[in-house]
Amino acid sequence: MERQFPRTQVEGVSVSRMLIGTNWLLGWSHTSISADEMIKRRYDSAEAFKPVLEAYLRHGVDSIMAPFGLSPELTRAVKETEQHMGREMIMIDTPTLDVADSAEARRKSRQMVRDSAKNGAKICLIHHSAAEQLVNKNLGRILRLDDYTEMIRDAGMVPGLSAHMPELVVYSDQNGYDVQTYIQIFNCMGFLMQVEIETVASIIHHAKKPVMTIKSMAAGRCSPYVGLTFSWNAIRPQDMVTVGAFTPDEAEEDIEISLAALEHRFPDLEKRGSPNQAQAAFGK
Repeated sequence: MERQFPRTQVEGVSVSRMLIGTNWLLGWSHTSISADEMIKRRYDSAEAFKPVLEAYLRHGVDSIMAPFGLSPELTRAVKETEQHMGREMIMIDTPTLDVADSAEARRKSRQMVRDSAKNGAKICLIHHSAAEQLVNKNLGRILRLDDYTEMIRDAGMVPGLSAHMPELVVYSDQNGYDVQTYIQIFNCMGFLMQVEIETVASIIHHAKKPVMTIKSMAAGRCSPYVGLTFSWNAIRPQDMVTVGAFTPDEAEEDIEISLAALEHRFPDLEKRGSPNQAQAAFGK
C-alpha cells in the first residue's frame, strides 16, 4: 500500500491535508485561452478525469475542491473512481450563489445548495465572487451571510467561505458567523493575493478555523518544489494546500514533494531533463 497523506478535520469531517485542485482539469489555467482550451480538449469526459483522481487517491489524497455544478462529468468521475478504488472521496463544492437581496435570488441559491448536497458534497464554500458582494468594510461585516450558511446547514453540509479577499476571514471570525473553514490564496510569489504575503500568513495563522490555501504554485509561475515547500512550511498543522495537476505523473511528483516538505527531507525525484545529464552541477 502506498504511503497515505496526513489528514486534518473540518468540523468533524476528515479530509486529506492535500486537496485535489481542479483548475487544470476544468480549464482555468490562469495563463491563456489556448492553455484553457488545451485542458478542455484533454479532459472532455469522465473517463479522462479518472487516471488523475486515482493517482491522488492511491496516496490517500481523497478530498477534492471544485465547482461541481459546472461539471457533471467530473462529478461522475468522482463517483466512478470511488467505486473502482473502494474508497470515498470528500467533495468540497464552491458554488457561485445568487446573493441578490430578493426572494427569487434566494430561491435560486437554495436550489443550488440542495443540488450541491445531492451531488454528494460534504463541505460547501460560497464562491468568493458571490461572498465578496456582501462585504461592508465600513461596518466590518458580511451582510446577510447567515442566509446562505443556513441554507448550507439545512442541506446537511458544513458551511465555509471562499475568501480571496482576506478581510472575509477577519470579519467572519470577529462576527462569529457559522463558517467552519476558509479558502485563501497563498503562495510564495504573492500571485493574485490582495495584500503582502506576510499579512496573509498572519491572517491564516490567527484564523479560528482551518484554512484551505490555493494557488500554491502561482498557477505554474513557480516550480512545484519551490511553491509546495513554501506552502507546507508556512501554514499550521490543521491547514490544507490545494494542489492541481494536469497528469497523473504530475500528481505523483507533487505528492512526493509535499511529503518531503512535511518530513523536512529532500524529495525523491529524478534529475531535471537536459541534453547532457553528465554535468557535475546536476549532482549524483
